Order: sequence, then structure tokens, then C-alpha cells
Amino acid sequence: MSELARTLSELTPAQAAAVNWLDGPLFVLAGPGSGKTRVLTTRVAKLLAETPDKSFRVMALTFTNKAADEMATRIEAFVPDQQNRATIGTFHSFCMQMLQQHGSHIGINPNFAIYSLESDRADLLKEAIRASGLSGDNERFLGTIDKLKARLIQPDSCAKLFRDASVGEQVEQTYRSYEDALSRANALDFGSLIAQGYRLISTYPGVAVHYRRAYTYWMFDEFQDTTDGQYRLIKTLAGDGFRNVFAVADDDQIIYQWNGASYQQIQRFRADFQPTEIQLPTNYRCPPSIVAAANQLVVYNTQRTAAKQPLEAGKTTLLYPDRQHIRLLRYTTEEVEAAAIAGGISGIDASKRGEVAVLARTRALLERMQKALTDADVEAAIAQRRDDFRSAQFLWLGAALRLASRPLDRRALDALTGAFNRWFGSEIWSDNIAAAADISSRSLLAEWANAAASVEDDSAKALAATAAVLGQQPTTFRDFIAKFLESLPQGSREDSTDIEEDRAAWNSLFRSINQAIGRTAPIEQFLQELALRSKEPPVGPNAVTLMTIHSAKGKEFDHVFVIGLAEDVLPSFQSIKAGENSAEMEEERRNCFVAITRAREWLCLSYADRYRGWAKRPSRFLTEMGLTLPHTPSS
Repeated sequence: MSELARTLSELTPAQAAAVNWLDGPLFVLAGPGSGKTRVLTTRVAKLLAETPDKSFRVMALTFTNKAADEMATRIEAFVPDQQNRATIGTFHSFCMQMLQQHGSHIGINPNFAIYSLESDRADLLKEAIRASGLSGDNERFLGTIDKLKARLIQPDSCAKLFRDASVGEQVEQTYRSYEDALSRANALDFGSLIAQGYRLISTYPGVAVHYRRAYTYWMFDEFQDTTDGQYRLIKTLAGDGFRNVFAVADDDQIIYQWNGASYQQIQRFRADFQPTEIQLPTNYRCPPSIVAAANQLVVYNTQRTAAKQPLEAGKTTLLYPDRQHIRLLRYTTEEVEAAAIAGGISGIDASKRGEVAVLARTRALLERMQKALTDADVEAAIAQRRDDFRSAQFLWLGAALRLASRPLDRRALDALTGAFNRWFGSEIWSDNIAAAADISSRSLLAEWANAAASVEDDSAKALAATAAVLGQQPTTFRDFIAKFLESLPQGSREDSTDIEEDRAAWNSLFRSINQAIGRTAPIEQFLQELALRSKEPPVGPNAVTLMTIHSAKGKEFDHVFVIGLAEDVLPSFQSIKAGENSAEMEEERRNCFVAITRAREWLCLSYADRYRGWAKRPSRFLTEMGLTLPHTPSS
């Protein structure tokens, strides 16, 4: 029996109904631990296996590259050698590919850069403001521009949205100047990928028709996280006639309202597509007591499907059948809380700590927890997205590749010289390189290599030589990367930790990007994929994972500690100020729901009487879960 056939035989009736669904819109309301990823990947694999026609293609989009990579790996295991018939990615990567192929219709060169670093975007805005003669005070509008772009609002229609006409005019001018600067640089930021993708299919409907014909079935994971712009993109792509849209969501896990996610997107999908609905309420991840607590908690929310079934406990084998699966601990201060939790974790066998996670509402609590674990001689790492590498060595590598791909890119030259000078203590300046290139008519990378060759260091001279070859032959960039990694010694300087973390991150990224786009993709496509992905290193196999609740969504661990369950922490001060029945409070409750349902075996909840010296009451969510509060703090 094949792996696909075995998996199909193991599906529950509800899962099988979703997997076997053929034509027409379907909405799958899937609770945590209900096997939704299995449903999605099995459905894609089954469609591919049953329709061997090479022209038959499907598309599945999710919200993180890691989730997309996991889906692609599972599908490949089910139906090998079918990657070219399934587009598995994120909304941003799909729009990136669409703009690569069709962006010329709206004046976008396919060799565009993606500005993922906040510093690059801030610098670009400063340059745009100076070039336009605007006030430097307008730099504060970058966040406003992001919000407007997320709602697909163009510069010429944004001024009227502001009560203060003068502010609206300033924002419009700044926004337009910023977009013009991006265009001159042949660059897009994250928001531009969605906004320009939407502009493309709105202006040229034939592009949307192309995608309706190219992909017979569309699938969307984590649909509750879609923003207004992403939903409008889907709706415009589908038009009035395309109906094979399959969406998976959980309205109890909407925790990105600050980023534009909203229950309204689910309601719009129901209204616009009139889908059949299937519910997957059975939780196969958590012990029954955790499932019960989650149910008791989330019913306090009103922004959820009225007919939604409560979670059902489907886990039949428990690692600790005779022990309590939820512990609630109280401490005097946050310092005592962190030290006590670290002490408890230190008692877990070191080989099993890779299945331990500590979750918190804020990074500040995690940093205190990391220090406590370090003091307890427990390896731990805060898992958080990194937009760039940290070591000079890998910053240099990325900049060299960008400059080889875009020979006139001054921003890449600045990054290259800065990283090289930090690495070798040299004094090579971008302005001098640019001036020399103007005189010689050679590329910026060639002039940099000429200057770097004069540095009295054999490693620096070797870098200069290989960079010069890369500049002349960008198609050899994979050979260049291999030589760089071979020549880079194990970290031995003060920044050795950064080097080794970056090396691990690079190796992981290189594998996943090659899997996504193939080993023959050009350097431009490689760099665009690299810009979309986090540069965080993989957490060690025996390290405790520390995560904010937002970062933990989609993850699961054997042992989960949720710290800081106090009023003004979780729920946050802002949500309490907004009111008991506010959207903010409901999102905080969903944060707690997401946190507790990460646990496969047991869950430890804790709070302190004081945080930052201020007295705090226990979180209301504890009693909503039906838990009994401790009378006295733990020692």
C-alpha cells in the first residue's frame, strides 16, 4: 500500500469528506490539532495522483514559508516528482512570481529587488523625502504608508481618508515620493508584492483569467489570517465564475488583528462564495483536560461561528496517563517565576528538552526566562523572525550576491563595504568605489574587488578574487557560494556565535529555496526568495524553545509552559482598557486559547503577584478555563 493510500484509509469521515471534495467552494472550519495540514496535503496529493495530465495544476497558499515548505515536503512524499504541477507557497511568494511573469504590464521589471529590511525602507524614504523637497518630519509616515498599502489604497486616493486635510496632503505626497523611489530602484517592499499584484490583475483582467485556467483547484490555509488586501486579491483572481476555492480556517485562532486579520474576512468568504462547510472539531493533539479548558475559555468570545461545534478530545494515547495534565502555579514576582520555571525545566532529561516550549505574551518575559534558563545551565533559544543575518561574513555574502545581480545597486554596495570593513577592519568606502566606477565604466563589484585586493590579508584577497569572477559571471553564483562556505573557517572570533548561527540558517535556507525554485533558477529569483525568508537559525535539537504566542501559532510541543498569566500582561493593559466585550479582549482570549492548545502531553500555567514592581491580579482567563487559583505562592 502506498503512503497516500495508507493515509487516505486512516482519515476520519469528516477529514475524508474534505479531502474528497471536488468542484465548488468549500470552507473547512478546523480546530487546533484536528489534522488540517494532513487534510490539505492529502487533498493536493490525491488530486495530482488522480489527474496525471501534465497540464493539470493546483495551487495551495499559506502564511509562512516554513509551513509552505512542510506542505511541499509532505506532498512530495505522497506523489514524487510532481512539484511542477503544484504551486505551494505564501501569498507574498505567489504575488512575487506573478509579478516576475506579468509585472511588465504595469512597468515592473522582473529583476526587482525586495526590500525586506526596515532600515533599507527607512533610508529609501529619507532619500525620497530629500529628493522631493518635503519636510524631514514626514519620515514618521512609513508605518502609515504600510497600513494604507495593506488596504490596497494608492497615493492618489489616500488624502481624503484623513480628518486633518493638511496631514492627508503630507501623507499623500510622502507616499507618492516613496513609491516613486521604489520604482526608480526597481524594488518592492513586502506590502508592494500584494498591492502591485492586485493592481496587475485589476488593470489587466486577462492575467487573472490566465491563473484561473492554469490552476484547476485553489486551496488556502489559515484563511482567518487573511488581510483585506489579500482577500480582495483572491476575490479578484477568482472573478465571478471560478468556484473551486477550498479554504481552511479557525475563527478561534484569529490573533493577527494588528496586521489586518479579521473575522470579517471569513464572513466575506461565506457571503461571496456561498461555500459548503465542513467542521473538524476533533483535537488529536492535546489531553482531554486541556481540550476542556480550551472549550470553557473560548465560549466567552462572541466573534465566532454561532454553530461551531466545541472541540472534542480525540487523543487516545497519553504519555502520562496517571498525572495531572494542567498545572497552575503562582509566584511572588516575575523573577521568582522565571527562576522556578527554569528549575523545573532543568529537571527534564536533556535529551527531551527539544520538546519543551515556554510561551509568553511579550518578548520581555522571554528574555528574562532565557536568562533564568542560562543561569540553570539549560540551553534555550528565542525563536523569532530575523530579516537579515548578523555576522559580517554572511552579511557580506548576501550583499555580494545582490551586487552581482544588480551591478548599479548603491544600497548593496554600502552593505558590502560595511560588512567587509567590519570583518577585516579595513577602510574601503562606497563613495570612493562609486567614483572609481564612474571613471572606469566598470561595475561597482569589479571596482570593490580591485580595492579589496589591496588589503593585507590572504582571506580578503581570496574574497576579492572570487567576487570579481562572480561579477563577470553571475550565473556561477552557486559555485561562488560553495567556495565561500568551504573557505569560511569555524567561528573563532568574538562573533563566533553569530557566524555559526548564520551558517546554520544559510544551509537551511539554501536547501529550502532550492526545493522551492529548483537548482537551475537564476540569481535574481534566488535573491527574491531569500529576501522573503527569515534568517533565524534552527533551534538546537536539545534546546528549549522560547516563543511569543504569536510566533507559536501552528507549532506543537510535548511540554508547554505559559508564563505571565496576569492582568495587564495576558490580557494586555490595552485590551482591558478597551473593555470586556471589545475586539481587543476577544483577541487576547484567542491568544490564550492558541497558547494552551500547543501542548501534546502537559501544560504548566503560571503567574506572579508582581510584575515590574506593580501588583497584578491573576488573569481572568484562568478562572474562565475553570481552574482553581492557588491560595499561596509556590516556593
